[in-house]
Amino acid sequence: MTETELILPARELKPREKGLTILIDNGSPLNLFIDTIQSASDYIDFVKFGWGTSLITSHIRQKIACLRDQGIEFFFGGTLFEKFLSRDRVEEYYDYCRRFHCNYVEISNGTMPISNKEKGYFVKMFSREFTVFSEVGNKDTVMSNAQNSSEWVENIQEDLEAGAAKVITEARESGTSGMCRENGGIRLDIFDQIVDSGIPFEKLIFEAPTKKMQTFFIQHVGSDVNLANIALADVISVETLRLGLRSDTFNL
Repeated sequence: MTETELILPARELKPREKGLTILIDNGSPLNLFIDTIQSASDYIDFVKFGWGTSLITSHIRQKIACLRDQGIEFFFGGTLFEKFLSRDRVEEYYDYCRRFHCNYVEISNGTMPISNKEKGYFVKMFSREFTVFSEVGNKDTVMSNAQNSSEWVENIQEDLEAGAAKVITEARESGTSGMCRENGGIRLDIFDQIVDSGIPFEKLIFEAPTKKMQTFFIQHVGSDVNLANIALADVISVETLRLGLRSDTFNL
């Protein structure tokens, strides 16, 4: 550091394999998007165009061009893959990702009622051409609460074996399902079993749309935890949490 004598947690330089910050774009105005990306590019590793927003975002190509200028990768939400799958149009989704020259693809089954093994088939299929981030967990709160922690760990391991580069743990952009209860509290049974499983944290991406969740994962995993579903407005906030520059992680 050049302006202070503070000793802060070390952060890998980009491109990094851990400590990833993945923003979610829910269809933000173009100028807001560009301003955010350009002003905070050092702290942004990926942008996910949430659910099916890329289909109706009029400036999607300009947004992607902005990301490429800043050396930031992107992918489309897993829900969009599931929508194509529900219409038996997986090949068309493959072509859709090719058309935008995607390097990364998210494969999920949080909405579609398909087994994790069937999802693994698509993970393997897409990993022939793309780097795949798979996702585990259900978006429906009732179904999510019914999933036990052992099933989560089994699904993560299956996805990694199928070829997923990293596995995302579901929490939605609202932080009310997947690894969360409907009140936003973390399901410690799932987190503790993941820890006990020995799955490397660099292979996991925790969706953490709220400060409460971001703080939890940084405190329990460390500054280099991979976090996703970060709002555009929260880029700097998350980085200060990682570095212990907020009271929430002051003693990191």
